[in-house]
Amino acid sequence: MAWLILVVSALFEAVWATALGESNGFTELGPVVVFLIGIVISLGGLAYAMKAIPVGVAYSVWVGIGAALTVVLAVARGNEPVSLPKLLFITGIVGCVIGLKLVSSTVPDQQNAPRSSKHDDPDHGQDSTHAML
Repeated sequence: MAWLILVVSALFEAVWATALGESNGFTELGPVVVFLIGIVISLGGLAYAMKAIPVGVAYSVWVGIGAALTVVLAVARGNEPVSLPKLLFITGIVGCVIGLKLVSSTVPDQQNAPRSSKHDDPDHGQDSTHAML
């Protein structure tokens, strides 16, 4: 489920990025409203997905899908020219996103695990960086 939410939130990244470009510096009300709704959904979905998918993988996939789709939307709408190199690089981004999905696993649900208190900590409340020094 986390992967589905991540992909949907990445689609909304393309929505808000496109709307931002059309907002004319936040002076056009329609695109600004779409931008605000899109960014809330996009970042909310990313945050939810990061509960189960490692941060580096989730963020990379989110950015990759969002960036690729933003370029595709710009080309489809005639806002950007299409070229073979551009298509090849977008295909490369998509391939890397698929590769990350294939080599990644979800992390156990650590948010619901009980947290240890300072008294249970063998480092006596010191942060792990200080304890390592």
